[in-house]
Amino acid sequence: MAKHTVLLALILLAVVFGAREVDRRTRHDGWQQDYLRQVYSPLHFQPAIAQATDDQCLACHREVLDDKIRERSPAGLAARDTVAWYQQTSTYQGEQDSFHRRHLATPLAKELMDLKCTFCHQGHDPREEAPGASATSPRQKDAPFTLRKQVDPEATCLKCHGQMPWKNMNLPGPWQGEIKDAFRNDCLTGCHEQIRTVRHQVSYLKADAIEAAGKKSGDACHGCHGGRAWYRVSYPYPRHEWPGMSGPAPAWAEGRPSQSDARHRLAPAGPAAAAARH
Repeated sequence: MAKHTVLLALILLAVVFGAREVDRRTRHDGWQQDYLRQVYSPLHFQPAIAQATDDQCLACHREVLDDKIRERSPAGLAARDTVAWYQQTSTYQGEQDSFHRRHLATPLAKELMDLKCTFCHQGHDPREEAPGASATSPRQKDAPFTLRKQVDPEATCLKCHGQMPWKNMNLPGPWQGEIKDAFRNDCLTGCHEQIRTVRHQVSYLKADAIEAAGKKSGDACHGCHGGRAWYRVSYPYPRHEWPGMSGPAPAWAEGRPSQSDARHRLAPAGPAAAAARH
């Protein structure tokens, strides 16, 4: 009788644990299948991603805004004691923050920018997250180098994080220091109230807010144009025609476009608005 009881107990345990293992595998396989369906969702590829909204992106990627930086590093260094050089401009306010929050959610981002997820993220290839990742990757000589999730720094980051081209501007030296003091930290008076006055007219910036901030302090201008440089070169901005523009383009500007990228241009708001901008 005792042997039969033990045998029955073992059978029941096998059934219970077997059922749990089947359930675990089912849930795992279901998650894996659902994940793969999301990876290959049309929303991650052209042309659908060009029309994707932030809400659609954040439905799955909400952590990019919810995650916060560590108050202390694993070694114990406090975040407030590790101020980077680009955080020393007056336009960087508040505590250190994460990359995506600085571009989408911080007060400065909301005041001066109108960036969307798809400004940087224009689709991706889940098989190859970076060019040349495998021996069989195609080599395209003229193809842009893109980072993970197919972000092209030249078409995104460099638009705001390039070096200030002070030599092109015929300044005797970089803006910070004596030059800044000589111009009373004012980029507009004497220069950009008359020169290259058609600027910031793109969908990812709030032009009126930027101009207002620039009138208060040149730090608002330099904060992007050199103050937070991530690259050693300046971005070749289009030279939009401005009132009073005359003469041939200088040598350093030869070949530059006269219009912003088509996907970033603002829709015309009527003849009056166009006349005011030009």
